[in-house]
Amino acid sequence: MTAAAPSVDAVLFDYGGVLTLPMRDSINAWIADEDIEPDSFTRTLRAWLGRNAEPGSPIHLLETGELPEEAFDAEFAAALRTRSGAPVDPDGVLRRMFARVTEDPEMWRLAEDLRAAGVAVALISNSWGGGNLYQRDRLGALFDPVIISEEVGLRKPDSAIFHLALGALGVPPERAAFVDDAVPNIDGAEAVGMQGVHHTDAATTRAALAALIPALTPDTTRASPEATPKKENA
Repeated sequence: MTAAAPSVDAVLFDYGGVLTLPMRDSINAWIADEDIEPDSFTRTLRAWLGRNAEPGSPIHLLETGELPEEAFDAEFAAALRTRSGAPVDPDGVLRRMFARVTEDPEMWRLAEDLRAAGVAVALISNSWGGGNLYQRDRLGALFDPVIISEEVGLRKPDSAIFHLALGALGVPPERAAFVDDAVPNIDGAEAVGMQGVHHTDAATTRAALAALIPALTPDTTRASPEATPKKENA
């Protein structure tokens, strides 16, 4: 019997929250360490990054490289509040917020398995300045291309960054899947014709991709057979 052909030739991954364990763990630890008022953090993030954020917000400008990390740190710290009323130290605040981010070894293994199966793997990440502290050598050894928003002046979910990656891969959008933990970014990828996989954990993402790529079966990936490549409602 002839093996089923894969329905995608390339899988593009987000970095933070996909190749790493959930970012909220590091953020919550930083909030506790620095006595940040959680509501002030949530309010700032929603205003600068939410679906209704004004174009050109400090986070948008940071991600496209138009706002230096140090300048963002100053604006970010000024927008936050502490329970004690003490000011937030702006010096390196992003790096402190991301200090506990750790890689998810199962997701890196998934990318390695895809590449071993002949599927191209690429990375598209919205960078928060130097805060994410990418392991560039390791990323470059596995993913091609590696597209970091601040280096190309584009950000997800804008269609241009997806077209840039697809052009580098030489793959039409309908033959590519995009994995991200943020629904707006999935929506952006699907708007250009890619297949979106909303990442919540390694097992369900493996199973979603196994539905698109026969070489990645639930039996060999230990993934949940109930998972599908459709994004979750959020």
